[in-house]
Amino acid sequence: MRHLLKHAKIYDGTGSDAFLGDILIEEDRIAAVGSLSDVEADAVTDLAGKSVSSGFIDGHSHNDWFAIKTDPLPYFEPFIRQGITSFVSGNCGISTIGFEPGCQYTDSIGGGLFTYQNTTGRYGTPDAFFSATDGNMPCNLAVLVGHCSARAAVGGIENRKLTASEEEQMLAILEKALQQGAAGISLGLMYEPGLYADVEELKKVAALCVKYNKPLTVHPRAESKVSMAYPELFGRSHLLRAVDELVEISKGTNLKLHYSHAIFVGRSSFKDKEELMRIFDQLRSEGVDVMFDIYNELLGVSVITVILPVWYQGMSPEERKKPVNRVKLAALVKATSMLLGFGFQDIQVAYIGPGFEQYEGKTVHQIAQEEGISDLNAYLMLCEKSNFKGRVNMGPYTTPEIIREFENNDRCLYMTDAWVEDHGVQNPAIYDCFPKFLRDSLLGTGDTMPNTVRRMTGAIADRFMIPERGYVKEGYYADLTVFNEDLLRNGMPDREKPFGIEKVFINGKLVLDGDVLDQEKLKTSGSAIRVF
Repeated sequence: MRHLLKHAKIYDGTGSDAFLGDILIEEDRIAAVGSLSDVEADAVTDLAGKSVSSGFIDGHSHNDWFAIKTDPLPYFEPFIRQGITSFVSGNCGISTIGFEPGCQYTDSIGGGLFTYQNTTGRYGTPDAFFSATDGNMPCNLAVLVGHCSARAAVGGIENRKLTASEEEQMLAILEKALQQGAAGISLGLMYEPGLYADVEELKKVAALCVKYNKPLTVHPRAESKVSMAYPELFGRSHLLRAVDELVEISKGTNLKLHYSHAIFVGRSSFKDKEELMRIFDQLRSEGVDVMFDIYNELLGVSVITVILPVWYQGMSPEERKKPVNRVKLAALVKATSMLLGFGFQDIQVAYIGPGFEQYEGKTVHQIAQEEGISDLNAYLMLCEKSNFKGRVNMGPYTTPEIIREFENNDRCLYMTDAWVEDHGVQNPAIYDCFPKFLRDSLLGTGDTMPNTVRRMTGAIADRFMIPERGYVKEGYYADLTVFNEDLLRNGMPDREKPFGIEKVFINGKLVLDGDVLDQEKLKTSGSAIRVF
C-alpha cells in the first residue's frame, strides 16, 4: 500500500523551518519526502493548506498500565485525537514492569494509582511486556522500568532499608530491564516504597543509567515549599531540598537526569523556579545532562490524602475523633496551607466512589458550604467516604507565565502526565494538552512553531533514544500528525475535546480522519519500542 500526501507544510522535527512538499508512505514507513508529483500511489491525499509533522510523542506517560487492558482503545482514544502516536511510559517509579515470575508482591506494585484489574496478564520484564503488547495496542510505547516497582517486588512496601540481598535483587531487575530494551529508569520518591530509599541506594540506581547511557527520570520527594516529605515546616523549601538530593546522586557523573513535571504546588512555591533553574544550570556546567518536562495545565491530579499527615491516616476511627488529635491536625493543616498559599478552595473532587457522584467537580470549600460544616471537616468527611482513596484535581501547580518561560527553554520537553480514569472528573490534559502548546506558538507566547513541534517529536525521540521515530525522514516509521494551523490559532482550549488535529497515521495506518477513528486498525496499529 502506497499513500501519497501532497502539498503539505512539513515540520520535520529538527527545529528547521517548515517547507512545502510531499510525503510518500509505503506500508509502515516513510518511503520519500520532497517533490513527488510523478510518483504513483494507491491513495493520494491533497493536504494543501495543512501542516504535517511526525506523530507527537508524549514524553511522560503511564499508559503502560493501559496498554495491557483487555480493551485498551478507550484509554488511548483522547490522546490520539490530540495527535499523539507514541508514549514514553513507566514514569514516576511506577511501571507495570519491574518484577520476576513468581513475585509475591505484585499486588503492591502500582503506587496506589494503578492496578492489574481487567488486564490480559502481568508482565514483569520488557521481553514479556513487549511480546504481549506489540501489535496489540493502538499506539507505540517505550517503557521505563520503575524503581518503586522493582523495590516493591523484592521487599514489599514496608518503611525500611532493603537488606543487602534485596538491594542486589532489585538492582539486578533494573539492569535486566535496561538490557532488554527499557528506555531508562524512573524514580517516584513521593510514592511507596520509593520514598523509603536513601541517597546511597539511589546512587546505585543512577549508576545503572550512567552505565547504559539511559535517562533517569525523577518524580522528586517534594514539589512545593512545604510537604509531608520533610518534618520541618520552616527553613529551606522542601522542593529545593528534594532537588538537593538529586544533585547529591548525580554530581560527578554524566547522568541523563530528567526532572519530571516541573511544577510548583501552591502560590508560595512559585518563587522556587529561579533557584531550580540555577541548580540545573550548575549541574549542566559540571557535566550532568539535565532536562525537564511540562504539561500545559495549571492543575494536576493527586490522591485526596495529599495534604493529610501519615500519622493521622494510621489512626483508628476512634483515635481520629479525639479532640486533641483533631486540634493537632487542624493546626498543622492551617499552617501548611498558609505556608503553601493553597487552600481547600483549590482542591476539586474528581472521584470519591460509587454513590458519591454529587461531590464530583466541586471544591472542598463548596462542599463544606453545602453541608454547613467547616472546610476541614468536609475534607475529612470526603477522605473517610472514599476510604482515603479518593482522587482530586488541584492547583495551582504553575502559572501561565512560568509555562511561557519554560516553552522557550531549550531543555524543556512536552508531555501530558495524564491517563483516562474509569469514573469521575478527568484530567483535562487528556484532551488538548499538545494542541495548546501549538496554539501558544501560533499566538506568539510560546516558542517558534518549528521548535514547538520539535519538543513533542524529535527532541523526545533523541532524549529517550527512540529509534526511527520523531522525524519526517525517509526510512523512518510513518507516524504522522496532520493539523490545521488556523484552527489551532483560533481554537478554544479546555472544552474537554481537542482542536486543530485533522488526521493521524500510526505506522502507516490512517487511524484518525477528521473525527472518525478507525477502531479496527487501532486494534493492531501500535508497536513496542525497544531502546538499546
